[in-house]
Amino acid sequence: MIRVCFHGAESTGKSVLAEALSRESGCPWVPEYGRAYAEEHGTDFTIADLLAIAEGQDAAMRATCLGEPPLVLLDTDPLMTAAWAQMLFGNVPDTLLAYPKAEHYLLFRADTPWREDGTRMFGTADARAQFAAVAEEMLHRAKVPFTRVSGDWRQRGQAAREVITGLHARQGDTS
Repeated sequence: MIRVCFHGAESTGKSVLAEALSRESGCPWVPEYGRAYAEEHGTDFTIADLLAIAEGQDAAMRATCLGEPPLVLLDTDPLMTAAWAQMLFGNVPDTLLAYPKAEHYLLFRADTPWREDGTRMFGTADARAQFAAVAEEMLHRAKVPFTRVSGDWRQRGQAAREVITGLHARQGDTS
């Protein structure tokens, strides 16, 4: 099984693309638990909220992976919640870094227009750049493999498809 996690700053197309690629490929997709949590509880987060978000995201990921599908797309994972902790509170609880990691991450560059949706927080150019840097820092800190994704919406889709196809082909070579 290969889990590919869409990772990066807000409003970079992760959720839309993950869902679209799931429909295209017929593989399972795990939506962003934090969005539903924020819509229900608001965005005045505490560390306890972030820990609850990570726990909910992990539970959804584990449930989706039970049948061991060959490919699972993750809209996010607790490593992205760690980036939120760093941005909001200046530190990352060890718990957020201890969750299982995806086999590959797609790091979305913050080079798309930012759109307010009621749950997003870091819309200024400086805040987006800082959040993008923190998101990348978490990938380096966790020592996970990742590929940068950038450009317009078409280019992002093409890049994600190429990475996923390559990972899937390599999995077939080793089984």
